[in-house]
Amino acid sequence: MPKQTVSPWGFVGYSGLACVLFLMLATTVVVPWWVSVLFLLTWLVLLVLAGRWFLPHPGRVVWLAVVGFLVWAPVVSVGSRAWGWS
Repeated sequence: MPKQTVSPWGFVGYSGLACVLFLMLATTVVVPWWVSVLFLLTWLVLLVLAGRWFLPHPGRVVWLAVVGFLVWAPVVSVGSRAWGWS
């Protein structure tokens, strides 16, 4: 039976998700508590998807980290400017 190789893109995606988690946790001092809870729930959904896609679709795991960043950045930016979060 031949060995199955594991793509490095899954690990890159998990590293990106760790960075996104750091960003989401770092902004807990800026955003209201309910936004922090929504950020964490969003990150948990992304983590579960990453676990399901790690072997069959490792390239998608990288895009999950990108999606997490693209959710976080505008929410914090618009919230800070429009609603005065600080």
